[in-house]
Amino acid sequence: MLFAAEKGDINTIIGGIAPDWGPFGSLGNEARVMVEVVMAVAILLCLAIAIWGAAKQRIGATALRDTFSAEQGKGLIIAGLTGVFIIGSLGTVFTIVYGMAV
Repeated sequence: MLFAAEKGDINTIIGGIAPDWGPFGSLGNEARVMVEVVMAVAILLCLAIAIWGAAKQRIGATALRDTFSAEQGKGLIIAGLTGVFIIGSLGTVFTIVYGMAV
């Protein structure tokens, strides 16, 4: 019997947002840490925008009865979550583009 997750460990599950370094394997350790920190800060900023949008939508829709504020909140939620997805997949996108060019 072959188990699909037999060789995996916890780092493959919770490895964070660090990209698979593929074409950027020659970067120094300090540069890798800086890239990881910038990506983490950008993801936190996008999540904060999404949370702010959710609060704006909730307050605008219920307390203020302001439909414009509620629609603006929806836009902020979508923008924040899209930013998280894009930043989270940058390492994969760069590796694919580099692999197609080589």
